[in-house]
Amino acid sequence: MSTPAHDDQEMPLVTHLAELRSRLLKCVAMILLIFAGLFYFAQDIYALVAAPLRAYLPEGASMIATGVASPFLTPFKLTLMVSLFASMPVVLYQIWGFIAPGLYTHERRVAVPLLISSILLFYAGMAFAYFVVFPIMFGFFASVTPEGVAMMTDIGQYLDFVLTLFFAFGIAFEIPVATFLLIWVGLVDVATLRKSRPYVIVGCFAVGMLLTPPDIFSQTLLAVPMWLLFESGVIAGSLVRRRAQDPAEEAASTGEDHQPPAPRP
Repeated sequence: MSTPAHDDQEMPLVTHLAELRSRLLKCVAMILLIFAGLFYFAQDIYALVAAPLRAYLPEGASMIATGVASPFLTPFKLTLMVSLFASMPVVLYQIWGFIAPGLYTHERRVAVPLLISSILLFYAGMAFAYFVVFPIMFGFFASVTPEGVAMMTDIGQYLDFVLTLFFAFGIAFEIPVATFLLIWVGLVDVATLRKSRPYVIVGCFAVGMLLTPPDIFSQTLLAVPMWLLFESGVIAGSLVRRRAQDPAEEAASTGEDHQPPAPRP
């Protein structure tokens, strides 16, 4: 009969701390390695990120740098953030490697696709913001610029703005994972989430109103995907809960006992 993937004897606290330190160093090393490879292209990376706004600047207008060191520090900051985003698969893999020994086999079978889907959904949210939301948003801002006002955006303020939106959309696209986890651990049931659907829809449009320009079209572009992602999380969670209705049957099919894993000290 199989047991959770941990040693029969608990590992000393110092051993766990040493393992955690090793994995953190690997994460930092990967981020710095990617940063070293991308730093030469820092200006090109910033030009790519600024393209959605520059496409709607009036003829003859350009972005500006109001800080003395902004022309250097802003692309530097962006390249560091891109390195962090690009290294997320390695970072999450190291996190997974640290917690996996304390999980059951059936928990690992669920956690692995959950980890992969989390990465893909976060990247999908960022891509959705860049290719869909940014053009609509900056086009709207350009169209409502008062007459006689030159639209010349500071590069540092622009970077802070788009990074905030990247994070917001990346986190928003994690809705299926969050919904699935709530169902899987038993905090809520599928019936309760389905009854809450009207409130979820209203909440999605409220978030869309806060993160997009004040027009119904761009709000809908964010609210509808968020609602569909919520529904997909409910469907996935209901399928898994249905399979795990009878723990005894699951244990018999997997050959696992359901003694809890020994906690790390």
